[in-house]
Amino acid sequence: MQIILFDTARATFYPFSVTRPLSAFRCGIFTAKERWAFVLQQDVFTLTEDYLTDAYPFSPIEGDDFLYINASVVFSTELLHEIKALAAESVLLRNNNQIAIRTRSRLAFPVTTEQIKHCKEVELSVAVRFFHYPYDLVTSNDQLIRTDSELVRSKKLSAPISSTNQLINPEQIFIEEGAEVEYCTLNASTGPIYIGKNALLMEGSMIRGPFVALENAVVKMGSKIYGATTVGKKCTVGGEIKNSIFFDYSNKAHDGYIGDAVIGSWCNIGAGASCSNVKNTAGEVKFWNPLLHQWISAGTKCGVMLGDYSKVSINASLTTGMVSGICSNILTAGLSPKFIADFTWNIHTGEKYILEKALHDIENWMQMKQQSLTNNDKQILEYIYTRQT
Repeated sequence: MQIILFDTARATFYPFSVTRPLSAFRCGIFTAKERWAFVLQQDVFTLTEDYLTDAYPFSPIEGDDFLYINASVVFSTELLHEIKALAAESVLLRNNNQIAIRTRSRLAFPVTTEQIKHCKEVELSVAVRFFHYPYDLVTSNDQLIRTDSELVRSKKLSAPISSTNQLINPEQIFIEEGAEVEYCTLNASTGPIYIGKNALLMEGSMIRGPFVALENAVVKMGSKIYGATTVGKKCTVGGEIKNSIFFDYSNKAHDGYIGDAVIGSWCNIGAGASCSNVKNTAGEVKFWNPLLHQWISAGTKCGVMLGDYSKVSINASLTTGMVSGICSNILTAGLSPKFIADFTWNIHTGEKYILEKALHDIENWMQMKQQSLTNNDKQILEYIYTRQT
C-alpha cells in the first residue's frame, strides 16, 4: 500500500503553504509526512499543487492500493487505528470532511467528491482536529510534542544525560545520540523535552518544556525558552522564546523576544529584534491573509508569521499578529506594518526584491549552513515571483 498525504485548502495557510505542501509543516517533533512515515514504518508521498511536485514528488504505481490521508488533520493514535482499519474503496469522513481514502484509483489534486463517488462512506467515530490557519500550528504544538515524544519513546531509548545539568522530571527528557548538553537547566515538569541528534545546547540555557531542538540545532548560551517551542533542524536560537515554532534552517541567535510565532525556513532575525504577541488593549489579534483578502482572528495572543527566506533587521519591533510573505526584508526602527508582501525589499517604499538578487542572497545564506539552492527551490521561487508580477 502506498501512503499519500493530500493538501486541502492551501490558501488559508499563507505564507507557509506558498513554498511547501501542508505535509511539510513542522509541529511537535515531526512534520506530518515524517510523523506518518514514523508510525507506519514506510515511505510517505505528497499530493499537492503542480508547481511543488518536482520538490515533493509522487509517482504512484498503477493498480496499487493507495491510502490517501488529509494533510491538515491533526494526528492522534485513535485516528491512526481507524485509518489503518479502513476497508478498500472507502472514504473516512467527519462532518463531511474527508479524513482518509483507501482506493486503487489514482487521485488528482485537488481531491474532489466526484473522484471518490465510488467509495463507501464511513463516519469517523473519534474526535479529530484540523489545522485551518498557520496559528493553529502554535496552538497545537503543546499536544503534538507530547504525542511525538511518546511515539519516539515507544521505538527508542534516550542517550545518557550529563550530570552537569540541572534536571527536573528527567523521565520526560529524551536526548538523541551525539547531542551535547552541558550545564543547562532542563525542566520537564510542564512537558517533555526532546533534544535531537548532534544538537548543541550551550551552557547556561534554561529550558522549560514542552520543548524540541531537532538535529544539529544550536541553542546559544544563557537562552530562556518556554514551552511549547520547537526549534527545527540546523536552526540557531538565543535570547527569550516562548510557544513558537521555527521551521528548519532559521536563526534567532541573539537577545530579543519571540513568542506565539511561526518562523519559516531560512529566516534570520537580527540582534535585539522582538515581536509583540499581545495588544496593549489585551483585545482580539487579527492577521491578514492576502490570498483570501481577509483578516483572521487568532484570539488574544499572536506573534508573527514569518514567511520563508525573510530577514529582520537588528532592534526591529514586530507588531502583534504581523504576517510577512516570503523573501522579505524587514528593516525598520519602529513598529513594523501588519502585513508585508512577498519579495519586499523596502517595507517603507514598497520597493520589490528583484528575483535574481533574492536568489543570490539566499544562496549566500545557505552556504553558511553548508547547503545550496536546488533547481527545485529556484523553480518554486520563480513561479511565485512570476505569479505576483
